[in-house]
Amino acid sequence: MSASSFAPAPEDVVWDLPGDGPHRLSLLVLPHAGGNAHAYSGWRAHLPADVRLLIGQYPGRGARFSEDLPGSVDDLALPVAEALPADTGALVVLGHSMGSLVAFEVARALQAAGRTPHGLVASACRAPVLPNQAPVHPERLDDDELVAAIKERGGTDDGILDDPELREIVLPSIRADFAIDDAYRCTAPDVRLDCPVAVLGGDADPIVPVDMLGGWALVAGHEVTPEVLPGDHFYFQQDLPGFFARLNPVLEAFRATARATTA
Repeated sequence: MSASSFAPAPEDVVWDLPGDGPHRLSLLVLPHAGGNAHAYSGWRAHLPADVRLLIGQYPGRGARFSEDLPGSVDDLALPVAEALPADTGALVVLGHSMGSLVAFEVARALQAAGRTPHGLVASACRAPVLPNQAPVHPERLDDDELVAAIKERGGTDDGILDDPELREIVLPSIRADFAIDDAYRCTAPDVRLDCPVAVLGGDADPIVPVDMLGGWALVAGHEVTPEVLPGDHFYFQQDLPGFFARLNPVLEAFRATARATTA
């Protein structure tokens, strides 16, 4: 029986890291290309206690390591949408880099199922209706060249990439993710999200320059004014407290909108 014959447990697909006491909002985080849930678990300490942190875990890593590697953005997004707990309450979906595209598809899937999120936060990513302007072309790169490309982009611990045994474990999923990111473009006609969209990015991001961030207006149905922070493609890693000083008010604004629409 192949690995793909086994349905992963929901708790392996969506990590659940609640705060202390009842939660008034849930934040679902979708990792970047090559990323995993563990890389974002430290966010728990920077969120308010009444925000429940949920983190998507992609195939080929963690408890999902034995699953087939993803071949499309649906392989990343749909299991997360299906495994999401029913009691999320007000839900905000956030993705970083390729994770923003996954977050967009998760939001679309939830919207189609009558569970439209109360907001989407896109970080350091092109709009999903636009082609990838900075493809990696992993199919053209051997392992050493791919490692060099990953190091240039940042976001992955160099110690993992420099350890031969660890590198052998993580490179297949990284290669698969970058192939998905390279190829992905939403071509559905007149696609729009029914929730508000906020966009964040770094002022020195060479992969997704600031002037590309406003493109999210194409799927938001409203003008988007990006929040720009100091840093490169992984700007939030360079000042995590500063990142949450900007993110937490965005979450609170989404929560206030949710209260107003359900009152």
